[in-house]
Amino acid sequence: MNHYETVFILNPVLSETQIKETVKKFEDYLVSKGAEMMHKEDWGLKKLAYAIQHKKSGFYHLFEYKVSGEAIAPFELEFRRDDSVMRYLTVKLDKHAAAWAEKRKARVNTPKK
Repeated sequence: MNHYETVFILNPVLSETQIKETVKKFEDYLVSKGAEMMHKEDWGLKKLAYAIQHKKSGFYHLFEYKVSGEAIAPFELEFRRDDSVMRYLTVKLDKHAAAWAEKRKARVNTPKK
């Protein structure tokens, strides 16, 4: 099982319910392929650096998970098939990137003063 991180951007015109359904669909797909979900983050609506599909913002989501390498290509195919996904990026984490991800999670989970 390899350690992966996927960031995807959803269309900003989606309702909150549609966003939750879409994120749940991708999470369920990974779990059905035997993935161990390690961490999820909802980064919310963010301004894009450049327009994508004539949109200037999008809803960002991050998944961190462990799954066999054979599951990644079909998972990315699901992103390409879904019209609500504007962009996605999947990265295989090495030991250094995994350590950095742990630090990021600790920072996110630490209460702010």
